[in-house]
Order: sequence, then structure tokens, then C-alpha cells
Amino acid sequence: MPRLRAVLVAIALSVLLAGCASAPARQGTTLYERLGGEAGVAAITEGLLIRSADDPRIRDDFAEADIVNLHTRLVEHLCALTGGPCTYGGRDMKAAHVGLGLTEADFNALVENLVDAMTERGVPIAAQNELLAILAPMRGEIIRQ
Repeated sequence: MPRLRAVLVAIALSVLLAGCASAPARQGTTLYERLGGEAGVAAITEGLLIRSADDPRIRDDFAEADIVNLHTRLVEHLCALTGGPCTYGGRDMKAAHVGLGLTEADFNALVENLVDAMTERGVPIAAQNELLAILAPMRGEIIRQ
């Protein structure tokens, strides 16, 4: 009997440990938290805007923009979309981009810059993909408006 008990305990421990190994490392955290909270989202946004302003493919799209206001609104929007404590106070995506004539290439360049900004901040690929999945449906509201 003691040997059977030891085997059963070993099996139970193996099952429990296997379950822990497959569980997400930060289960229960929001994407906002995984992006680094307020400081992380602000830094990612800053990196995105700096890259985009320097990117010859899309820098002209930002030439007339109020960068300080844009930064504030983007931080609010990303915070709200990712489960943070923010409320987005800006216009919807269609209204914000109407008349800008943005193309799919412009959108893709911005996404590349966002990925680079997140990578630079050390955001894990899974969190990057989660954010991109949230933002992707907005594509149609942004291009060719």
C-alpha cells in the first residue's frame, strides 16, 4: 500500500506540475499591464511617433499633426483598448482619418513602426500579436477615407 500511495502522489504531482507549466506566466493580467502599464504604453506610443515622423514612407502624413495631442490620444486609446483605466476622449477612427487619403501601404508602415517600438521595449511577441489583433479591424476605418 505505501508504494501504491507513493506512485499515486507522484502521478498527481506530475499532473499538477504539467498544468502549471502550460498555464500563462501572467494569468489574470490585462494586456495593458503586459505592455508595461501607463509608462509602457506611453513609451511605445512615443517610439511609434518618432519612428513614423522619421519614416520616409509616412512622415508627410504627420507633418501637420499636433504631435503632443496625437500622443495623448493614442496613449488614451491604447490604454482603453487593452484593459487599462483610461477613457478614450478622441474621435472615432473613421472621423479622425477622413480626408487624409491614407493607403494600405501607409497603414502597413505604421504597423511596422508599432511592432518595432514594442520590440524595442521588450514586449513579448504574444502581447504584440494580441495588440495587433485588437487594432487590425480598424484598418478599414483608417485607409482610403
